[in-house]
Amino acid sequence: MRLILFFDLPRETAKERKVAADFRKRLVKEGFLMLQESVYCKLTLNMTGMKLLKERIGKFMPRKGSVMMLTVTEKQFGDMEICCGERRSEVEDSDKNLIII
Repeated sequence: MRLILFFDLPRETAKERKVAADFRKRLVKEGFLMLQESVYCKLTLNMTGMKLLKERIGKFMPRKGSVMMLTVTEKQFGDMEICCGERRSEVEDSDKNLIII
């Protein structure tokens, strides 16, 4: 399963820009990969892991702006179409390296 996280945070003041940058850094530290500027995704093994991940995000989520989370299956994620531009090779879009313990 994948968690796709979309966010739109205010960046008008220096403090707001710092909050937004810290949020993005924290997402990367949690293992998220950037799909687009304000769209990140992370692979999880099951719904229990997804629930725990959402709880962790809730603890450091900015209070201003909007953050949306969408859970999709690997099949749904794999069926995503890129309509403009090219598929970027540095974005991991498969589970071929996934190890289930």
